[in-house]
Amino acid sequence: MSTGPTPEACAAAAAARPALDQLLRERILVLDGAMGTLIQSHELGEAEFRGEQFADHPQDLQGNNDLLSITQPEVIAGIHRAYLEAGADLIETNTFNGTSISQADYGTEAAVYELNRAAAQIARREAARATALDPSRPRYVAGALGPTNRTASISPDVEDPGARSVSFEQLVEAYGEQARGLLDGGADLLLVETVFDTLNAKAALFAIDKLFAQEGVPTVPVIVSGTITDASGRTLSGQTVEAFAASVRHFPLLAVGFNCALGPTELRPHLAAISHLAECFVSCYPNAGLPNELGGYDLSPQAMAEQVRGFAEDGLVNLVGGCCGTSPEHIRAMAEAVQGLPPRQPAEPDGLARFSGLEELVVRPELNFLNVGERANVAGSRRFARLIREGDFATALEVAREQVEAGAQMIDVCMDEALLDGPASMRQFLHLLASEPDISRVPVMVDSSDWGVIEVGLRCLQGRGVVNSLSLKDGEDEFRRRATLARRYGAAVVVMAFDEQGQAVDVERRMEICLRALGILRELGFRDEEVIFDLNVLAVATGMAEHDDYARSFIAATEALKQAAPRVLVSGGVSNLSFSFRGLDAVREAMHAVFLYHAIEAGMDMGIVHAGQLAVYSELDPELRAACEDVVLNRRPDAADRLIEMAEAWREAGSGAREVEQAVWRDQDVDARLAHALVHGITQHLEVDLPEALARHEKALRVIEGPLMDGMNIVGELFGSGQMFLPQVVKSARVMKQAVAWLQPYLEADKVAGAESRGRILLATVKGDVHDIGKNIVGVILACNGYEVKDLGVMVPGQQILDEARAWGAQIIGLSGLITPSLIEMERVAAEMERTGWELPLLIGGATTSAAHTALKIAPAYTGPVVHVPDASRAVGVVQELLSEERRAAFVADVTERQERTRIARAEKQAERTLWSLDEARKRAPRHVFDAQTVPQPSFTGVRVFDDYPLAELVERIDWTPFFATWELAGKFPAILDDPVVGTEARRLYEDAQRQLEQLVSGRQLRARAAVGFFPAVRQGDSIELFRDAARTETLARLPMLRQQRQAGERACQSLADLIAPPSAEVIDHLGLFTVTAGEGVAELAAASREENDDYTALLIESLADRLAEALAERMHERVRQEFWGYESESSLSNEELIAERYRGIRPAPGYPACPDHRLKERIFELLEVPQNLGLHLTENWAMSPAASVSGFYFAHPAARYFGVGRVGHDQLAALAAAWGVDEAEAARAIGTLAPEAGLRCAPAGRGTRA
Repeated sequence: MSTGPTPEACAAAAAARPALDQLLRERILVLDGAMGTLIQSHELGEAEFRGEQFADHPQDLQGNNDLLSITQPEVIAGIHRAYLEAGADLIETNTFNGTSISQADYGTEAAVYELNRAAAQIARREAARATALDPSRPRYVAGALGPTNRTASISPDVEDPGARSVSFEQLVEAYGEQARGLLDGGADLLLVETVFDTLNAKAALFAIDKLFAQEGVPTVPVIVSGTITDASGRTLSGQTVEAFAASVRHFPLLAVGFNCALGPTELRPHLAAISHLAECFVSCYPNAGLPNELGGYDLSPQAMAEQVRGFAEDGLVNLVGGCCGTSPEHIRAMAEAVQGLPPRQPAEPDGLARFSGLEELVVRPELNFLNVGERANVAGSRRFARLIREGDFATALEVAREQVEAGAQMIDVCMDEALLDGPASMRQFLHLLASEPDISRVPVMVDSSDWGVIEVGLRCLQGRGVVNSLSLKDGEDEFRRRATLARRYGAAVVVMAFDEQGQAVDVERRMEICLRALGILRELGFRDEEVIFDLNVLAVATGMAEHDDYARSFIAATEALKQAAPRVLVSGGVSNLSFSFRGLDAVREAMHAVFLYHAIEAGMDMGIVHAGQLAVYSELDPELRAACEDVVLNRRPDAADRLIEMAEAWREAGSGAREVEQAVWRDQDVDARLAHALVHGITQHLEVDLPEALARHEKALRVIEGPLMDGMNIVGELFGSGQMFLPQVVKSARVMKQAVAWLQPYLEADKVAGAESRGRILLATVKGDVHDIGKNIVGVILACNGYEVKDLGVMVPGQQILDEARAWGAQIIGLSGLITPSLIEMERVAAEMERTGWELPLLIGGATTSAAHTALKIAPAYTGPVVHVPDASRAVGVVQELLSEERRAAFVADVTERQERTRIARAEKQAERTLWSLDEARKRAPRHVFDAQTVPQPSFTGVRVFDDYPLAELVERIDWTPFFATWELAGKFPAILDDPVVGTEARRLYEDAQRQLEQLVSGRQLRARAAVGFFPAVRQGDSIELFRDAARTETLARLPMLRQQRQAGERACQSLADLIAPPSAEVIDHLGLFTVTAGEGVAELAAASREENDDYTALLIESLADRLAEALAERMHERVRQEFWGYESESSLSNEELIAERYRGIRPAPGYPACPDHRLKERIFELLEVPQNLGLHLTENWAMSPAASVSGFYFAHPAARYFGVGRVGHDQLAALAAAWGVDEAEAARAIGTLAPEAGLRCAPAGRGTRA
């Protein structure tokens, strides 16, 4: 069997690149949708999965979808055909789990080449058939390479962060075999998709490049598609979008983008980020929204297509499609939605060097100098070398951490020492470093004189690292070989000014070697900014005259090289300069500062330095600085002798080294220190802190349940809110385990002393699911609380779970799963427990599970207790209740009752009560006249900003009645001032308010600002469409408005949309938008009062700011009526009459009864550019910040009156969700209690319905 694809397959795939490039520049192409969802719809059993070919296979094969390309090819062909008929330009092969690594779970590794080739052949036939039907639209086959079920960057064992379940070499071999099968089967391009660990993806790219290098032809078109997995906006292995993009930019990708995990709404910001960066095309194929509580996907084809159209309209995409939950109907809707829209234009190269760890590092001009930490180097730090020799890698990591905390932006790692096993030490250290997010956020420079050690290091980096170093000393052939490999690994390179003749020490030789090397690297595909030249920082002031010019010539060579090749980087090992002054740190630091000052000025970009010992040039002792400059710049013949004499004098002053001060947190009490250690994953102080905690709490279990659990609870909150990501959580779990291990003897002693055994809990990730991080954390926490935990791992069949539980004597079974098919497997396990007579409690947990799904689907299948555990922090409490003889019955009864209420409520909610259908409500819409009299024209279109509006003009317009209500004084102003009950207090408050108001106004302590806009508008159904100008050719926004549905005799069912002219009207209507604020300065004033323990004044300021904002809203509406829209003449209305709204027009605000949808604020903020113009922002729940702000709409029609929409039906909620392109739950969140789930009656109309 050949090691590569056939030459014909390579040539065919390479030939597809120009055609795809051209198509992607001409139009937006469409990818297909979910494969697994459609396979599940066929309800295939074990026999169908086996087919004749695997009838005698010793393991179950049901669920191995990839195998169906061999055993059920007609099923797979039918799915491809459905997507092609729906409009897909590219179809993916059925090979998501087609590597030997993934197939090992089913024992089918030997079939990998065959199943990949068969899958590609099926797709090729269907694509050819579709192309033959319409030759003007060629169809393409994308060979899918999934992420495998292993991660090369994360340990599978929280107690051993250096462990890995798969190696880079294994991944390369597996991906190479898969790619060969796909290409031989006829794939036009390869799609490395659902990347949750970039190191896995880099292995795939390495394998692909290696295959084509063997054939000597241009590489196949390749798309890389990552997956953002949580609220932090990072991949599962912790990389940001920017870091991910930097990590794969070495490969000549056809496209890069994202798929899976998120719906289009959630994915949009990450798509926008990568679209801004990518110099290739951009792809996006999200899920059909987020999984609902039952594990399904609710985003309709139309709603999803509308959002994808938004991507296209904003120039974000070249290739769109669908992932989980999508169907041919979704793809058809998307194809129609993007038809005719222009594709995104790839970003222009900016010439900036980009490196990455978990975060991106961009070498911009303003960076000035990139510090590469030198201390994680056995040659650069005696302490580090000793720790590595002793095998104390955990403490050695602290050396690297200290460098990062001291300002190192990259870490140089070197293990070159005769007594060390260099490759093993490099691998272990980098594996451990990857588990420390505080360190691994920065890129790594792999430093060795042994090329084998460098390769080992590169195989550990998911980010874009740097090779240190290459040189021409072994000739051009070896230089080319190593440079080619470095590029294949995705690394930038440091090139030494060293060739076959030796090391360069003068300007001319440095230039000769560097320009020669640069020419070769350019031929190999390196960009200039990926090349770092080390021009050899050599020791000066050694006593040898020939060394005196080394530093000056380095600086001169730097300037010359940057003139010849401006984008290359220049680096050097700065500590070499002062080698002669070892032991005199003050002098060495001064020499380094002087050297860097002049070298940076000449163009030096980066250097390997001790980040914690960089002195400031301007703060050096003037005499010492002058002496160092004489040496560095070789300004006088006796410079070296003079500096040596001065060094001796300085020896008395000590080294001057600045030790990293112990963190402030070490001064806190022991409980706070332990919680801090857990949150930050710090283990080195446990042996000091735990004895102190044990002495304080007396019992080991109290330590666990107190400070340790406090820390874990914080971790859970931070992780859930996206402020921590997976590597940090795993790191925290490791601290917990180590702490518990230390406490274990004391726990055992407590048990011997009479503590009762707490119980046995069996945990498993169900069959078909390989995710277990959350389950692992639950296991850690339960074990920490004294329970025996048996974890069966992942992909565990239901029967095995029950057999193990029976054999071990488990008292509770816990099932976990992350993907939606796991929900079905959980139902099966519950049903099997019922069938075989189990009574043990069953716990349900995992990302896709929910209390509702548990109540509706799992609990009815099993008469034993079934409890949903939403997160790890709840596990202990639930288990305690279930294993308590006294409390179990009551707890189970309560859970059962709540689940029954959920089922009853769900059943009741199916029937709509006292509501018209949406169609009927629309028929009952009021009919208004739209003509020149009822549709006035504003004096301008677009946006006007009113900055620093005079506060004095607003005071007379304050509505004081709500002010008193804020202070819980009931009554109407001004009568309240004479009220027999509250009058005295009201008058005192009013007087205080007047004095405070005078200070605010006269001292200009607050700033009032406003933005007003008018836009041509047309009613489209229940939405209002806004345009840029009167031509109405460019749509700016579509605003969905809710309609009354409550049955109330013959009353009309109103919507704000009714107040805007339809397209058939002969007049051009407009909609006004506004945002005003008086909140700038409020937070600072209130905080200052509270610092003085004066809460009263703080509240007074805040309540007055609210009133001023409302007064500004009223004043701007008055000016709109009289000036800007001009449909009302100068008015003589009193302030009371204004407050009573005795004028034409309304200004409803989102979130109020006439306009209950808070999400409309997003459109107002976008159209008025509120963040830029007024400095406001919206929170995730659409609250305006600062709070003393108002936003809303202006309607000018004479029929405009405030009203309450009231409760809406499921049909209108679905329509609203589709209009916004969100799921119904998200749409309901924005309208609050008016959503149908709330079961509330219509709110009465009346006052208080405006902004």
